[in-house]
Amino acid sequence: MLSEEFVSAICGGPLSSNTAIAKDVGIYSHTLSPTYSVKSTFKKSSSPVNGLAVSETHVFAAQHEKAYVHVYSRLRGNQEAFVAFPERIRCLALAGDVLILGTTEGRLMLWETCTGRLISSPARHVQAVSCVAATPYHILTGSDDSDIHVWSLPQLLELDSPAEHEPQRSLSNHRAAITGLSMSPSVSSDTNFCVSASKDKSCIIWNYQTGDALRTLLFPSFPLCLSLDPSSRAVCVSCEDGSLYVTEIFAEKPLLGPGAEEATTVVQISSPFGATQPDVGPASCLSWSYDGTMLLTGHPKGQIMRWDVADNKSPVELANLNAVVTNVTFLSPFPMDRPTKAVNIIKPSQAERAYTLAVQFDAYSGSQTRFDSLLNSTGFPNEVMENAIAAFAQPTAESTSDKDLKKQNEELWEIINEQRALQKQTLQRYVEAKSSH
Repeated sequence: MLSEEFVSAICGGPLSSNTAIAKDVGIYSHTLSPTYSVKSTFKKSSSPVNGLAVSETHVFAAQHEKAYVHVYSRLRGNQEAFVAFPERIRCLALAGDVLILGTTEGRLMLWETCTGRLISSPARHVQAVSCVAATPYHILTGSDDSDIHVWSLPQLLELDSPAEHEPQRSLSNHRAAITGLSMSPSVSSDTNFCVSASKDKSCIIWNYQTGDALRTLLFPSFPLCLSLDPSSRAVCVSCEDGSLYVTEIFAEKPLLGPGAEEATTVVQISSPFGATQPDVGPASCLSWSYDGTMLLTGHPKGQIMRWDVADNKSPVELANLNAVVTNVTFLSPFPMDRPTKAVNIIKPSQAERAYTLAVQFDAYSGSQTRFDSLLNSTGFPNEVMENAIAAFAQPTAESTSDKDLKKQNEELWEIINEQRALQKQTLQRYVEAKSSH
C-alpha cells in the first residue's frame, strides 16, 4: 500500500503554552495514510505563505520578512545550510533542481542548487512578488501590484545571455494584489492554462502562453489561496470569510473546452463546498492529495483540516500545530524517475564564472540489456564475434518483402519491354508507309 505524506510549515511563535508540542519546530513532515503520524520535524524556521518548496532530497523554507532561506536535508533529517540573499525573500518554488525566488523588491532570482549559479532579473514588478508557479518551461510571478508576468525558464537559464532578462508577456486583468497562482502540467500551447487569485474578489483562468483570459470567477469575498487538483479538472479556492469553494472546470457545463459557453466569460461562484468555524479561521494554504479525493487546509489558529472531496463530509481536524499554518504541501507517493540526485546543495554565488555540477548518479533499475552486457565486458565477447563471422559467411536470406519487391520489379520490366516493342513496331510501319508514297 502506498503511503501518503505531506509537509507543513508555520510562521510566528506559539499561540498558547501547549507543552505537548515541541518548541522551536517550524516544519513538520507528516504521514497521512495508512495512519496519521508526524514523521520528522525541522527546527528554527518561520516561513511565510507560499514560502515552502520540497524536493526529493531537500526542504527549502523562506524566512518571514528576512533575506534568508533555510535548507533542510530530508535524507539526513537536519538543517544543511543557511543561505543569505541580497533582498528579502517573499515566496519560492522549485523547477527541478532550480529554486525560484520572488523578492520584496519585485525581482526574480533563480538558484541552481547543484552548481551554485545565481541568476537575478531586474525588478519588473513595482511591488513585492507574492507568489511563484513553475513548469519545466515557464515561470509565472504574481505581485502585490496586481500584475502577473510570464517568463521563459530556458531563456532565464541561458548561459552568457547578453540581453537583459524580460518577461515574455504580462497578464494584467486583475485590479488588486495577486494572492495565489496554480498551473496545469500540460506543455501544449492549446491546452495549458493557469488560475490566478486576487484581492479584487476574482479568479481568472488564463492561457498564459497566449495571454488570453478564458474565464473570470467572481466570489463573495477575496480569495486567500487556491490550487488546481492533480488532473487540472477542478480548482479549490479559500476565501477570507472562511468559505471553501471547489469549482469543476470540465463539468456538465464546462468552463473551458468545446462545450463551454463562449458568450459568458464571467461566472459568479456563490455555493461554497464548505466553511470553517470562526474559531478555526479561513484557510491560508491548501493542498490536494495525489488522487484528488482529499484536501488539506492550514489555518491561522494552528489547525490542519482534512476535507473529503468525494463524500463532501464535515472537515476533520488532523493536527494542531499551535502556530499560524502557512504552508501545506502533499508529496507524490511515487519516486521521481531521474538519473541524478542532489544529495548536497551548493550555496549560490553571482561572482563565479565556472561551475561544478555536484550530483549523485542513481543506479539503473531497469532490466539488463544486450548493450549493458557489451558495455561491462572487456573487449568483444566470443559469442558476439562468432555471430558476426557467421552473418558474413552465410548468404542473407531473402525476406518475404524482398521477394514481393523483386516480383513487382520483374512485372514492371515486362510492361516496359512490351511498350518498347509496340513503339518499335509502330515506327517501322510509319517508315514503310512513307517510302511507298
